[in-house]
Amino acid sequence: MDYSSFEGVSAAEILSWALSTFGDSFAIATSFQKEGMVIVDLAARIQPRVRVFTLDTGRLPQETHLMMDAVRERYGIALETVQPDVVEVAEMVAARGLNLFYQSAENRQLCCEVRKVRPLMRKLAGLQAWATGLRREQSPGRAGTPKVEKVESGVKVSPLADWTDAQVDRYIAEHNVLTHPLYEHGYASIGCAPCTRALEPGESGRAGRWWWEQDTKKECGIHISAEGLVRRA
Repeated sequence: MDYSSFEGVSAAEILSWALSTFGDSFAIATSFQKEGMVIVDLAARIQPRVRVFTLDTGRLPQETHLMMDAVRERYGIALETVQPDVVEVAEMVAARGLNLFYQSAENRQLCCEVRKVRPLMRKLAGLQAWATGLRREQSPGRAGTPKVEKVESGVKVSPLADWTDAQVDRYIAEHNVLTHPLYEHGYASIGCAPCTRALEPGESGRAGRWWWEQDTKKECGIHISAEGLVRRA
């Protein structure tokens, strides 16, 4: 199938297609940032029983857990949480420490892989398609994000790929969409508590993620190009 034909299709239409095409084999992945919550709201208006899952890394801020409860209450969704393998985490911490990510970019990438990438891969093995909140405006590395693409794990849907910040905020305001409490404290991108901070004056985008790293790609490894998802031994 030529997925490039979806480039001129609206976010709601793309989600309607994914829900009708893949049924229960389609799910929305979200960390409860603005984009993810817009997708959840759009999809729930089409199919109230839409599947939604999140990666509970074991290092999330309390505010994210509050968002999980709020989403369950607002939409009546049986939110699915995905945890890392406890043995893998224990071995990593024993070998490199609990806060290994501050020591080197290599350690940070390993932590992201153990706590996020591998659990996601295991989750996606049971799905045919999944939706993410990626937008081209978020970072240079995401500028070429397709709305729908075939990747190693199945069909990856980014229905808001061409949305601007203003469009996201307008939808949230018009539909009273739940927003993560940390936005009120100056956060622009929200992940694990030790690896995310509020923006400093003059900063924008993902500057609050892994701020101690210099000249590294500010990605955890979940999202890459159309070639698929990273698999490392």
